[in-house]
Amino acid sequence: MAASVTPGREVVIESDRLLLRPWRVAEAAVQRELWTERDPRVPPHRRIDAAGHPTLAELKDSIRTDELWSTRLLAVERKAEGDVIGYCGLVDGRGLEGEPELAFELLRRVWGQGYATEAALAVLDWARSSGYECLWATVWDWNTASRWVLTKLGFTETERTEVDPVRGTTLFTTRRL
Repeated sequence: MAASVTPGREVVIESDRLLLRPWRVAEAAVQRELWTERDPRVPPHRRIDAAGHPTLAELKDSIRTDELWSTRLLAVERKAEGDVIGYCGLVDGRGLEGEPELAFELLRRVWGQGYATEAALAVLDWARSSGYECLWATVWDWNTASRWVLTKLGFTETERTEVDPVRGTTLFTTRRL
């Protein structure tokens, strides 16, 4: 099922094993778990800080108020289990104007089961049916699992990179739809 990326419009996408849909406030604990599992090389503003932020309450508030969680970065729910295992969707990224960035992140306990690829393929179909012709994705050079997913999806590395001497190099990939 495909839907357009229209601000304020709820999006639901379905694949064989997954349902991609808006986040529910009660699922903030899943987002918090994602924050706690992030690699220490991920920039500090994307990890739990020394004071414990973002807190569960802050994440609940974000789900409640930020349109990002209802129309762009969708909860990835396993149909059979009925549990949320991460997110996948399109964001205004660092590519060219009118070419969004594919973003995904799943809980470690479900890595290696093909869920990231399946969710991202569903988002690619959604993007294509919404009229996008090209997508971007950025990935750390050390993130071999995500790089492999992007390769399976048909993304290719560009010559554009951003080097951070502490965190590694961000690679810019792209895919025509």
